[in-house]
Amino acid sequence: MVEMSVAGIALDAASRSPIVLLRDPSGRRQVPIWIDQAQAQNILSGINGEQPPRPLSHDLMVSLLRAGGLSLERVIIHAIEDNTFRAVLRLTTTTTGVSSELDARPSDAIALALRTGSAIWMLEEVVADASIPVDAEADAIDQEDFRRFLDRTSPAQLIRHLRSVRPSEPGLEPDGTEEGSGGEPIG
Repeated sequence: MVEMSVAGIALDAASRSPIVLLRDPSGRRQVPIWIDQAQAQNILSGINGEQPPRPLSHDLMVSLLRAGGLSLERVIIHAIEDNTFRAVLRLTTTTTGVSSELDARPSDAIALALRTGSAIWMLEEVVADASIPVDAEADAIDQEDFRRFLDRTSPAQLIRHLRSVRPSEPGLEPDGTEEGSGGEPIG
């Protein structure tokens, strides 16, 4: 099993659906899990450690666990069946130490884990099947190259370049100034 961390919430570019991203400890693999808007809000609330004026559903679940003498030991995402992730909550009775497992949606399990500080584990087979590679070093290099490019480029140079690529854009003069602006460069 691999202990995962929540890397964040993203949006699917095509469907605009939220995705929770789980990252492995090396930072080189992420597992995307498509969720709905309400689930995304519950997970974001847990990431940010928000304390609402009244308990939300997952806050209530945490209170019920405590009132029942249970603690959430860990979340285990153990399978993908028909493009659906499967998870269980490993609960421990605080007085006897007896463990039990409950079936749960991964999004609910993640929201609870964030609120209780519990670990999120995923079977290696699931990580291998569902992960996408992440090259943090390449991303950092690309970001640094882009920053250097922006530092060396004035707004007027950028507009002139865009103008040469798309010469018929309305509202811009060939020198990168706005029409009717009296010659002041944009930016």
